[in-house]
Amino acid sequence: MATTATISIASDIMGGFGGISKTMTLTEAGGTGDLRETTGYSRKKLVAATATNLFTMAHSAVTSADTTTGAKVFIKNIGNGATPSVIAKDKGVVVRVSAVEVGKLYGGDWMMIPVSTVDGEDIEVIPETDDAVVLEYVMFYQ
Repeated sequence: MATTATISIASDIMGGFGGISKTMTLTEAGGTGDLRETTGYSRKKLVAATATNLFTMAHSAVTSADTTTGAKVFIKNIGNGATPSVIAKDKGVVVRVSAVEVGKLYGGDWMMIPVSTVDGEDIEVIPETDDAVVLEYVMFYQ
């Protein structure tokens, strides 16, 4: 069974823009085979402005010495984890792959990125403050 991702974007800030709706099947690196494995959907509460690994490739079942092995990672900042959760738009979490910043997720923001599963290409997050923030995340891989 295929794993798919869908995104829809609507906006009124540009005249004549009819929106975008795209769906893609998550496939193996360089091929058309479906991604068939997952790490499972997880949540992590961060309470300090220090680096935390979401995925440590060297300690993971997804690790491969083959640089053509790929994966897709979804990460979302869902707020502070309180009941009800406060989604602070001014509290960012930096996302890094192999120590290179690939983005910053503020409250409610999410990303889906392709990654390699080679040892040392860990995915880590660093909150900008010591305020609590909860991330949801999952990796799909071949």
